[in-house]
Amino acid sequence: MPETSRSNLKAALIALCSFALFATHDVVVKYLGATYSPFQIIFFSVLLSFPLATVMLMRDATAGTLRPVHPWWTALRTAAAVLTASSAFYAFSVLPLAQVYAILFATPLLITVLAIPILRERVGPHRWFAVLLGLAGVLVVLRPGAAPFETGHLAALVAALGSATSSVVVRKIGRAERSAVLMLYPMVANFLMMAAFLPMVYVPMPLAHLGLMGIVSILAFFAGLCIIAAYRRGDAAVVAPMQYSQILWAAGYGILIFDEVGDPSTWVGAGIVMLSGLYIVLRERSVGASKNTPVLKSGRRYVSGAGAQIDMVEREPKTESG
Repeated sequence: MPETSRSNLKAALIALCSFALFATHDVVVKYLGATYSPFQIIFFSVLLSFPLATVMLMRDATAGTLRPVHPWWTALRTAAAVLTASSAFYAFSVLPLAQVYAILFATPLLITVLAIPILRERVGPHRWFAVLLGLAGVLVVLRPGAAPFETGHLAALVAALGSATSSVVVRKIGRAERSAVLMLYPMVANFLMMAAFLPMVYVPMPLAHLGLMGIVSILAFFAGLCIIAAYRRGDAAVVAPMQYSQILWAAGYGILIFDEVGDPSTWVGAGIVMLSGLYIVLRERSVGASKNTPVLKSGRRYVSGAGAQIDMVEREPKTESG
């Protein structure tokens, strides 16, 4: 087997491991969400992530301060990260896992749209068709008029939009900003915002549940390390589609733990969204199809702890669109 093929195979396996850890992270969040507010879950998961973040900072040899080079873009990304974390945690606490993932899978489509004003991308008819197809898939999941539209659905949509905004902003400023800035500002903002809400929603926790909060942080940390390793080893076009494996974990965990059996509309809609996302990934892989390839080069997660907002930014020179 050629070396490139071996590297891509290893990268795919590492990415699958990463998204399995992320899916387990989401299961713990859903379990805790039955008892605690998302504000309380995020507060403690971030609090318990600071030791892990400190280790990451100690290993960061990049010279510079923690003052952002692009303060307004950093502020926008930080706000998007805070909104995304709370929305996603809430959605997982009230909706079936598969349904949340089906909506969150629209993130690459939203990245494609947001890349137009933020990255000055030129999106052609092929990718516009993929975006419209994916949004149709989201409508199949939501079934407007046939099923009640709940706050959980709105929260999942907000999480997808926030995650897309965060990823595109990082793609714009990531070459100039230190990784420590990109990581710490959302963490600190999440901690302070959730601390402000905590007195209104706090529920005393037994030690076992506090331990689960720590597990949320640890799972996010190691899943983030795995996805970074996957992007370093293999082609982005191989790694990016591995996120769709989460729908399989959602099916398994949903049945085994939460007694959830996805309805046909969720599976059909998820399939449509996944196909449209795969098409965009393949389109961006084509030579000259995209100036900045924002979907391929932006890892997307919404969790709030150390290593959580995993945004892969390759620091190679930009290529011109053909």
